[in-house]
Amino acid sequence: MQLDTIKKALIFPILMATKLPKNYTPSAKEKYMCAKHKEYFRRVLEEWKKELTLQNDKILFNELDDNDTSADVVDQATSQTGKAIEMRTVNRNKKLISKIDKAVKKIKDDTYGYCEETGEEIGLKRLIARPIATLTVEAQERHEREEKIFADS
Repeated sequence: MQLDTIKKALIFPILMATKLPKNYTPSAKEKYMCAKHKEYFRRVLEEWKKELTLQNDKILFNELDDNDTSADVVDQATSQTGKAIEMRTVNRNKKLISKIDKAVKKIKDDTYGYCEETGEEIGLKRLIARPIATLTVEAQERHEREEKIFADS
């Protein structure tokens, strides 16, 4: 087991050094989850995480609103509503960042791109559309149907 961990520690930096052509997009003609695919998705995920982090920082640290102390009740209400929306955005971003971190970890563990329920390939089109996807379309639909049935009960 320790040898496997050592191999991954040695192989992962090599994987991350994979050069990608400019404007590279994963292709079904390539072996599924080859080094290029993993590097592509790692970069997409890291860039997405960076954008979410910057958005959260901007909301939390740069946007000061003086309407809280305004004598006008309407201005205060508007300010509070805006802050509530911003805080929901921050919380949503935090959840997405957590999912992104898990996806990057899966890339390192060689489990990225495979369904957590069935072990099947999730598929490049789905991962390009939703890089944090953990289920195939079929497994996701089944999961959503079961959630709906449970919620309706």
